[in-house]
Amino acid sequence: MLNLKVLFSVTFVLFFLVTTRVNAVEEMRPNIILIMVDDMGFSDLGCYGGEIETPNLDALAAGGVRFSQFYNTARCCPTRATLMTGLHPHQTGIGWMTNPPGNTRGETKPPSYQGYLNRQCVTIAEVLQSAGYATYMTGKWHLGFNAKDRWPLQRGFEKYFGCISGATRFFYPEEPRGMTLGNEHIKTPPSTTDRRFYTTDAFTDYAIHFLKEHQQNSTQQEKPFFLYLAYTAPHWPLQAHEEEIKKYRGKYRIGWDELRKQRLAKQKKLGLLPADTKLSPRNEAAPAWDSLDKQKQNEMDLKMSVYAAMVDRMDQNIGKLVDWLKANQQYDNTLILFLSDNGACAEGPALGRGRFMNPKNRDQEHSNSYGKAWANASNTPFRLFKHYAHEGGTSTPFLMHWPAQIQPRKEWYTEPAQLIDIMPTLVDVAGAKYPKTYAGNEIHALDGVSLRPAMQGKRLNRAAPLFIEHESNAFVRDGDWKLVGRGVSPAKGFQPQKWELYDVKQDRTELNNLAKEKPEMVSDLSAQWQAWAKRVGVYPK
Repeated sequence: MLNLKVLFSVTFVLFFLVTTRVNAVEEMRPNIILIMVDDMGFSDLGCYGGEIETPNLDALAAGGVRFSQFYNTARCCPTRATLMTGLHPHQTGIGWMTNPPGNTRGETKPPSYQGYLNRQCVTIAEVLQSAGYATYMTGKWHLGFNAKDRWPLQRGFEKYFGCISGATRFFYPEEPRGMTLGNEHIKTPPSTTDRRFYTTDAFTDYAIHFLKEHQQNSTQQEKPFFLYLAYTAPHWPLQAHEEEIKKYRGKYRIGWDELRKQRLAKQKKLGLLPADTKLSPRNEAAPAWDSLDKQKQNEMDLKMSVYAAMVDRMDQNIGKLVDWLKANQQYDNTLILFLSDNGACAEGPALGRGRFMNPKNRDQEHSNSYGKAWANASNTPFRLFKHYAHEGGTSTPFLMHWPAQIQPRKEWYTEPAQLIDIMPTLVDVAGAKYPKTYAGNEIHALDGVSLRPAMQGKRLNRAAPLFIEHESNAFVRDGDWKLVGRGVSPAKGFQPQKWELYDVKQDRTELNNLAKEKPEMVSDLSAQWQAWAKRVGVYPK
């Protein structure tokens, strides 16, 4: 007969080991901060080749893992739809854009294009909240405005401050593109700094305020937190504090042609791009810098200086948030992810739009921009911009930083990854479960993979290609091959003759179209794209 004392001792030891392991796993669940910026180009950060001062993001990149090939979805709200749900935007109801304030155009469209998040998807906040996380958001929502059941607090976030509808003025936001706290609009938001009100500052300060409340709340403080910080910078209207603008004034009189050369040289030196990478030609709509008179050059220098100042101030604010994490012993076990929602924005005339020279006028503008010429430089070395599926529209800086789990890596992580991978990654590290049903609704399955292996420099072992479609522009990326095209998928029907084929390993700037030389590969990748498009609801449009 088994000795009861021995049985008790063995049972106790097993219980202790299991409990210890469960507690250890629980302790390792990180806080998560997901930071997205708006309309920032591939080369704007210092750590991705730019001259703009971004020491805080550069430090996070140096202390974590940096991706050289990470893809967004080429436009503000489709990217946000995928980021928040892990699904392709068509599956969420935002296959194109969200409905503007007071506009019901989505009611007459197919379900994939209704213009706000549907209920066949779950947000990261809904998933992590179910796993015991506290959930907070500040910044740009842009996933549904015209009914409150589409707002952040109704999609899993416990606290929110920001702009529900999307783009807004930075110093003087006003309805229907004003500021909202919780579910209530704020007519005149007060400044959160010793300067006047500025959205980038306010989004950060409210984020820190929410985290302070989290730490002070005895019920909440035991939970890990998820913070989604969605800056509107550097999206138009281009507006910045004069203090930052002065730092850059005159630095861009070298012009976009020389700036692109300098950025590419730095990218090669950083190891971000191969030494034989070719610079794409200047965009055909942009004039040569030397063709402009001195007065126009001065104006264009100012436009890029304002843009740079917006990125600079954003980086300062990220540094402020990181300092708070360090001061409150939250830094080591916080996973920080950073990316941009699309490539640089070329909307408007080639040399930009709006009033710039008078600061009072500039800060009252609603859509002043810096134009294709500077956007071309922001996307160095790529061609094309926001809206397009080519590298200039979909390539973003992407980094993950988590001192407790990620050792600093000198090497770039070169395996391609995409927005669809962020939800699986956060579900993985949070010990959460992605649901098959939620609130009585069936939920689409995920296509992405967890990026946790990348934290140790390991392969992702992805089983399927990457796919994108936006505004009839599309790509399929399979290994080193990329099939991409403009106008491939209009409402009138699929246009396979518009596909282009590139060996991205040899030709990242997409200058040597191999479609005619490899028709079988074009046919195979095109068929895979069509099957994906049918599955996720690209058609009917």
